[in-house]
Amino acid sequence: MMRNLLFARALMGISLGFHIVYVAFGIGFPLLLMISELLALKTADGLYHRLARSWTRPMTVLFAIGAVSGTIISFELGVLWPRFMGFSGPMIGLPFWLEGFAFFIEAIFIGLYIYGGDRLSGRALLLCTVPVVIASAASAVFVISANGWMNSPAGFTLANGSAVDVGPWRALANKAWAHEALHGTLATYAASSFAIAGVYAFRLLKRGDGEKPLYRLGLSLSLAVGAIFVPLMFVTGDYAATWVAREQPAKLAAMETLPETTRGAPMVIGGGLDRTTNRVRYGLPVPGMLSLLAFHDPDARVLGLDAFPPALRPDANKVHPLFDLMVFSFFVMLVPSLWFWTARWRKKDVFSMRPLLALIVIASPFGLLAQEAGWMVTEFGRQPWIAYGVMNVSNGVTPRQVEWVLVLFVLVYAALTAGLLRLLLARTKNPPPGSSAKGAPREEDMR
Repeated sequence: MMRNLLFARALMGISLGFHIVYVAFGIGFPLLLMISELLALKTADGLYHRLARSWTRPMTVLFAIGAVSGTIISFELGVLWPRFMGFSGPMIGLPFWLEGFAFFIEAIFIGLYIYGGDRLSGRALLLCTVPVVIASAASAVFVISANGWMNSPAGFTLANGSAVDVGPWRALANKAWAHEALHGTLATYAASSFAIAGVYAFRLLKRGDGEKPLYRLGLSLSLAVGAIFVPLMFVTGDYAATWVAREQPAKLAAMETLPETTRGAPMVIGGGLDRTTNRVRYGLPVPGMLSLLAFHDPDARVLGLDAFPPALRPDANKVHPLFDLMVFSFFVMLVPSLWFWTARWRKKDVFSMRPLLALIVIASPFGLLAQEAGWMVTEFGRQPWIAYGVMNVSNGVTPRQVEWVLVLFVLVYAALTAGLLRLLLARTKNPPPGSSAKGAPREEDMR
């Protein structure tokens, strides 16, 4: 059984790790698209429309790959975790159904936008982007509800090991949903915008490129979105941490490597837990900071790992480094964002500042790293539960051998990723569907 559990968790981790990246762009691109089309309509500047049309290729490819990877995960849930799905299906089936409905709306309006470029007015194109933005965000919110249910099971009564009195809507609106959906969705916008900004910064670093006006605009617009959502990551992250402190104190203790229950608990930066001495080694403690952040009181009592039976303690040496990476990523993105917009405010030519552009390139993947790290903190920190306080992970896994499934799906994801990179990196002589030769809308389209 332990062998099956290891392979099943590895496969789900690989699948979701890839899927998170695909989905980040599937959610982030539509927002940038809508903003660009709105500015094209308001300013009558065809460069905004040209920028929006340049995103159609990567957006549609990533949307398609995200749909495939999401379908694979739905199969994995049934194959790898049949006991868990048998128990939780009546509760978490509703958000997955709603996510599918949002997906179809998104697909319809993406198609209208792409193939209606030469037939629809600028206002109609803008209106096509609005449902895509809403539906893509709704898809994330509904799926996150299922993960929220795993962290805070709701909408049923447990009787003799079975779920009775099931209320799917009550399950969907579980206690963890609000903070997970808010933080996760906003983090997706920050991650995708910074990743896109890095592409434009890299291209601007290459001298002699004839597309610099488009790249300047793309960098400015993506960093503008990033500048809005990166600070919101900190605010919503604090909201999420206070919920964890109340509802999942063992996870908080693992996140901050707190071995013993402490008043005025410190926040530890770096380091790790020495299991032989039960002490944190090589960490930098900030006195009272954990109590302040978790309970808004520097003298508050915070439960440590010693407050929980050994079998119910998450592994702090897995959770804490990932939590530190997530927080560190926030500051890595914040610094170039502040530098860029401060320099713009001072009317400097930021597009020729090579150190700044290089820093943006370096920072560009950290939003995606933060998303991956945050997801793993959520999952590792919930261990040993697959449904917190209700079902153990080992009780939800399939009893069958799954090594061949792991090998097969790793090959599938490798092929998907290789195909994705080939499509995204390939240069085409043909303009995106619905674009004129110069990439600008017709004059009447701007009216």
